[in-house]
Amino acid sequence: MSPIIDVEHLNYRYPQQAADQLTLTDISFSVAPGEWVAVVGHNGSGKSTLAKNLNGLLAPESGTITVAGQVLSAETVWDVRRQIGMVFQNPDNQFVGATVEDDVAFSLENQGIPRDEMLTRVAQALKQVNMQDFATREPARLSGGQKQRVALAGMIAARPRILILDEATSMLDPQGRAEVLQTIRAMKANSELTVLSITHDIDEAASANRILVINDGHLEEAGTPAEIFAHGEALINLGLDMPYAERLKAALKRQGVQVPTSYLTEKGMADWLWQLRSNK
Repeated sequence: MSPIIDVEHLNYRYPQQAADQLTLTDISFSVAPGEWVAVVGHNGSGKSTLAKNLNGLLAPESGTITVAGQVLSAETVWDVRRQIGMVFQNPDNQFVGATVEDDVAFSLENQGIPRDEMLTRVAQALKQVNMQDFATREPARLSGGQKQRVALAGMIAARPRILILDEATSMLDPQGRAEVLQTIRAMKANSELTVLSITHDIDEAASANRILVINDGHLEEAGTPAEIFAHGEALINLGLDMPYAERLKAALKRQGVQVPTSYLTEKGMADWLWQLRSNK
């Protein structure tokens, strides 16, 4: 199966940087259709810059980006963007409608979706993010978390093949974050949606099929959540948090408790603790 995203030897330098300085250096990876890939790294590592290169908001200095079989270029950028829905860290950057429902409908109008279908999609999308009661509100009067829900609703309604989340859950409380991630999982279950999640949230990254670790503009490592999180406290050296189960293992180890060497989810850790208690 051909990848839906294929990045080869991507280099990016902001105009104000010196010729020998790069924000992204020789980045190569691919994403399969329907895969959920999380991109993690410390602040300033280049995660958001990578996301903006993928949909043509920034143009790489060198390298090739192929999306759904099309090489990204000045000639193909609008075709590529039709394949991608992107939710930014700051949702104010993408609001264009006078009301919430107008904003969610904006991309559908651009696609020429019939009005009856448009109204149905907008209502369904707002319900999925629990914002149906705010349909006639002005986006500017919403809280930060509510704005992010509306931005996600716009992408849900548009039904892109690829969804890029650029810290899209960062302004939500834990319950809101869990609801949004559950919505995205439901979208994936109903279609071959591909998700690229730029995040600081280790729990969000744990939902992914695969994790890319970006460190100072380099692709440091790629692997499954279990493979990445098995590094335990070494993640802190990359400016990353540790999953709760790994933090608990580290604390128990410091107390002299012999703990499993392999990565455990929270459920796996709870099962192991129950077994440990039962054996005493």
